[in-house]
Amino acid sequence: MLQDLLATASGVLVGFVLGLVGGGGSVLAVPLLVYVVGVPSPHVAIGTSAVTVAVSALANLIGHARSGHVKWPCALVFATAGVVGAAVGSTLGKQFDGQKLLTLFGALMIAIAAFMFWNRNTEGDISVRLTSGSAPKLMPWLLAYGSGVGVLAGFFGIGGGFLIVPAIMAATGMPLIFAIGSSLVSVFAFGLTTAGNYAVSGLIDWELVAFFIGGGIVGGIFGQFAARALASKKQLLATMFAMFVAGVGAYVVWRGLSGT
Repeated sequence: MLQDLLATASGVLVGFVLGLVGGGGSVLAVPLLVYVVGVPSPHVAIGTSAVTVAVSALANLIGHARSGHVKWPCALVFATAGVVGAAVGSTLGKQFDGQKLLTLFGALMIAIAAFMFWNRNTEGDISVRLTSGSAPKLMPWLLAYGSGVGVLAGFFGIGGGFLIVPAIMAATGMPLIFAIGSSLVSVFAFGLTTAGNYAVSGLIDWELVAFFIGGGIVGGIFGQFAARALASKKQLLATMFAMFVAGVGAYVVWRGLSGT
C-alpha cells in the first residue's frame, strides 16, 4: 500500500513538471522509482519508467498534432532510425550492471540539465520539408541524429525529449515549436521500444505503472493550471528546473560512486 501511494505521488510530481515546463519530467521517473518508491532493481525502474514515458508522450503528441506542430516526414524518419537505436540501446542496458547503469544515468541527467540551458531562441526555417529535393541534404542528418539519440534513450530508458529537440533542430533547422511537436513522435516510439524490450525480460512492474500514470494525469492537470498562472515566468521556471535536475543527477552519481 505504501509503495503504491509513493508511486502515485511520484507520478503526480512528474506529471506536474511536464504540465508546468512542457518536458523533462520523465527524466525524474527512474530516480523517483528507485529512491522514493523503493524499486530494488534499477532495470525494473527503467522498464517501468519507459511505459510511463510512452504514454505521456502520446498524450502530448495528440495536442501538438491537432495544432499542426508536427512535421511528419521528418519526425517519422528520425523516429524510425531512433527505434533501431533504442532497440540496440535497451538490449545493451539490460546487460549492464544495474548500479553502474544508475550512476551513468545520473551523469546523463546532468548533461540534460546543460541542454536545458541551451539557447533555443533561434527562429528556424518554418518552411523546411522532407521532399525528394531536400532528402539528399536532410536524410543523412536525420538518420545519424536519430540513431544516436535512440541508442541513448533505449540504454537509459528515457524519452530523451531534451536530447531529441536540439537534435531535430540541428538536423533540419526547423523552429523550436515544430521540433518539440515532432520530437514527441520519437519519444513515444523510443519509450514503446524500450518498454517492449524490458517487458520481454519481465522487467516491468505493471501495478506501479498504473499508479504512476494515474498520478501523472492528476499532476499534469495541476501543472497546466500552474503554467497558465506563471506564464510570464516560464523561462525562470525552466532554469530552476534545470538546476533541480542537475542536483538530482549529482545525487544519483554520488550514491552510485559511494556504493549506497
